Amino acid sequence: MSMGEEPGTSLLARVRIVLSRPTHPGNIGAAARAMKTMGLSRLVLIEPRRFPDPQATALAAGAADLLATTAVCDSLEQALAGTALAIGFTARRRDLGPAAHDARGAAAQAVAEAQTGAEVALVFGTEMAGLSNEELIRCQRIAHIPADPTFSSLNLAAAVQIAAYELRLAAVGATPLGDERTPPATFEELEGLFAHLESSLVASGFLDPYNPRRLMERLRRLFGRARLESQEVNILRGMLAAWDAAGRRGR
Repeated sequence: MSMGEEPGTSLLARVRIVLSRPTHPGNIGAAARAMKTMGLSRLVLIEPRRFPDPQATALAAGAADLLATTAVCDSLEQALAGTALAIGFTARRRDLGPAAHDARGAAAQAVAEAQTGAEVALVFGTEMAGLSNEELIRCQRIAHIPADPTFSSLNLAAAVQIAAYELRLAAVGATPLGDERTPPATFEELEGLFAHLESSLVASGFLDPYNPRRLMERLRRLFGRARLESQEVNILRGMLAAWDAAGRRGR
């Protein structure tokens, strides 16, 4: 921690803000400014319509250095690479999806994860439609900003500002967990598990690939609640491999 830095702010270096397919460059710049005011510096864009763009620089208003280090990705999978926890922000209630928090609860969970040394992502969707269901099921948690239900639509940069504020509040007041938790599973490890699980379920006949009935989405939700560790993913994949081998011998 450098001279004058508040305790806990170093945790924010493990948090990235992901904007999926933003359409307005001004919102990118305003989001960067919102992040910088709260000590966040890692912005990731997925297929922005226009970036770099003079309007983004103008709305950044002093955070152009953050825009200069912004990463641009082709997919959510690329944007989440290396993370152990992704929290998708959405204004809509979903009938099926990860566990939900308000913005404050989501920030507390993000900081607790960062205390373990893990990488965390807060994910925001497009200005008009937000995050798709397909994007949300790739997050382990979802978050809502409790706005007035009669006018709950927030500007993208405003939503980022609220989330960034809650993150800073949680980080500055955070203390080390002091537990012996083993490293949490990364995004890549979880995606490998889900791919292995799906192929095993199809091979066993339990899952009909032509009529899946949202089974894999429900299993993602189940394991998302469990917050698997790397070692636990390895155990589960070892079990699947053993069952696959036993099934081949039986055939």
